[in-house]
Amino acid sequence: MRQLFLTGAGILVLASAACTTTSHEGRGADPTVPATPPAPTMSPSSETTSSKTNPLLDHWSGPYGGVPAFDQIRIEHFRPALETSMNEYRREISDLANEPAAPTFENTIAAFERLGQRVEEVSTIYGIWGSSLNGPEFQTIEREMAPRLAALSDEVIQNERLFQRIAAVYESPDKAKLTPEQQRLVWHHYTRFVRSGARLDAQKKKQLSALNQRLASLYTSFGQNVLADEEGYVVVLDSEKDLDGLPDSVRAGAAAAAASRGLAGKWAITNTRSSMEPFLTYSRRRELREKVWRNYINRGDNGDTHDNNAIITEILQLRAERAQLLGYATHAHWRLENTMARTPERAMALMEAVWKPAVARVRQEVADMQALATKEGDKITIEPWDYRYYAEKVRKAKYDLDQNEVKPYLQLEKLREAMFWVAGELFGFTFTPVNDVPVYHPDVRVWEVKDKAQGKHVGLWYFDPYARPGKRSGAWMNAYRSQERFRGEITTIVSNNANFVKGQPGEPVLISWSDAETLFHEFGHALHGLSSDVNYPALSGTNVVRDYVEFPSQLLEHWLDTPEVLNTYALHYQTGKPIPSELVAKIAKAATFNQGFATVEYLSSALVDMKLHLAGTKKIDPDAFERDTLQGLGMPREIVMRHRTPQFGHVFAGDGYSAGYYSYLWSDTLTADAFEAFSEAKGPYDRDVASRLKKHVFSVGNTVDPAEGYRSFRGKDAGIDALMRKRGFPVPAAPKKN
Repeated sequence: MRQLFLTGAGILVLASAACTTTSHEGRGADPTVPATPPAPTMSPSSETTSSKTNPLLDHWSGPYGGVPAFDQIRIEHFRPALETSMNEYRREISDLANEPAAPTFENTIAAFERLGQRVEEVSTIYGIWGSSLNGPEFQTIEREMAPRLAALSDEVIQNERLFQRIAAVYESPDKAKLTPEQQRLVWHHYTRFVRSGARLDAQKKKQLSALNQRLASLYTSFGQNVLADEEGYVVVLDSEKDLDGLPDSVRAGAAAAAASRGLAGKWAITNTRSSMEPFLTYSRRRELREKVWRNYINRGDNGDTHDNNAIITEILQLRAERAQLLGYATHAHWRLENTMARTPERAMALMEAVWKPAVARVRQEVADMQALATKEGDKITIEPWDYRYYAEKVRKAKYDLDQNEVKPYLQLEKLREAMFWVAGELFGFTFTPVNDVPVYHPDVRVWEVKDKAQGKHVGLWYFDPYARPGKRSGAWMNAYRSQERFRGEITTIVSNNANFVKGQPGEPVLISWSDAETLFHEFGHALHGLSSDVNYPALSGTNVVRDYVEFPSQLLEHWLDTPEVLNTYALHYQTGKPIPSELVAKIAKAATFNQGFATVEYLSSALVDMKLHLAGTKKIDPDAFERDTLQGLGMPREIVMRHRTPQFGHVFAGDGYSAGYYSYLWSDTLTADAFEAFSEAKGPYDRDVASRLKKHVFSVGNTVDPAEGYRSFRGKDAGIDALMRKRGFPVPAAPKKN
């Protein structure tokens, strides 16, 4: 869910960076100039603004290798800072493209890596504002700057002289003399330029740039519309009877949400997942469950000024046109070319292999719920707004496990401590809180990360856990700065962001088991960034292909339910006693419970995403396409997609996950197989396996092909068997040998 453009040093985040989780949900666009690109309109201030009057233009300074000056930044700084830094980058690119010396790795590829530091820093903060502090004034800037930033990306990619220099290095026999990482960097830049239209003729380049600029505007509008619906719809509960069934923690969060809206004495269920899911799970008021559910699933689909259907239709048309212009059958074929899956057909094959057993499991789950509802005298047919409510009842009946029993042991701060401990055991990191770093909101806290053995500074970790107006929903990881050694020993800065409902002052925030998995998931992304040990920033940290980037994060979820974590950090918020062993045993026994729901909810979104982008130039009515596709798949009527098309920000607020939402499942095939490596050894904290994991997966970034990196760790490729075992589905029979 981010709009990206390329600098030599790497990818710049220009809008909401995101990694929302799936399976709970665990979890940039290839850049793309007219031959004579239009110069952006320059305001008088943009040529005269300096860092003395605009702190966004100051290079990051202070401790830890420099940090963003969040305490000095105001919204009015963004437009002139972006304009000034973009023009500076244009001059840098022009100087490199017109370098008179013959192209070499050092004077072309390495030189390209050095460019764009100021625009990268400005754009990073711009992206943080867009995802975390968005409001009407900032949205005006987003709408203006989105196409101009896309145009700048095209200018770089379509600079003929620059591409000729990069191609000369790529095609030179001297390339074989470079280190493996340098060769990978050459390949990375060359293929990215080619895939983004560098070899098109002048007329087609002009067409491509126009497409990209229009898409950038549409992505911005899409995200702003979803945010408007998330903030514009709320269910206010007026009396105690409206709270029937809600545990104390949910009531407290709803009271705090109401108070923040000036509704003291009432309760508010906001239009975000963190508020919706617990209400649907526990509320006995069926009519209110339906109201909360409809608000949530209709985001972007209310037929008003924030409706996204027309935007989606145009995005799909433009993406199809762009793919054909670039020489690909469909947008899906373009997007998957340089992923692990390589082709849409391979991604579809995996999804279809899992879909049928997942749907079969849903049928069983629904039958269990319907039987229980009938037994209790509830004369209803299970509807989507009933699923979580009755699933929780079935969990209690089948496994004697009530999530309300578990939640008092899941304190947000204790789980954060648990993540730090796991990071120490697996990767040798320590985390120390720091107070000498400015933050963009009082809720944000910062820790310094060090290497435990050497005491060496590794990076900073920012934590922004709570929901608030202007913050997009979900959970994600950001990399503020990538690790590198190329321009000196530069350490990384990463952040984890979530939307937990903040309780009353002084009261611990209790979260669900699913939210705890999400917390560990996003921290896995952070550890991927913090573990990076490469030379060049473009290949650093999480700058890997889409269907591999979710592997490290999904893998870390497995450590949540280890005895070492639960016995020490799952402490009752009132008594301080650890979670009872019998309750842990129940959690383990119910590990695959409701996997039909979790898999179908996610996988339906992934299948619709892929089919939308395999439809080519066909004009799409999003609601109709979604309905017809799900009907053709045999989608259970009791479930809706985790992300319905009109609110599918992963796919339509940027190119990032477009035709790529399957990547969570692809990565989970690696995750399940990788954790079995620990199980086959001495357990989750086996130091030898952890060392191999860090060496071949977490630390290498994009310096090696991900399939090779995985084989180096595991000694083999991952098949589907471990994934099916993890989800409790039947393992496919091995093909018969002739």
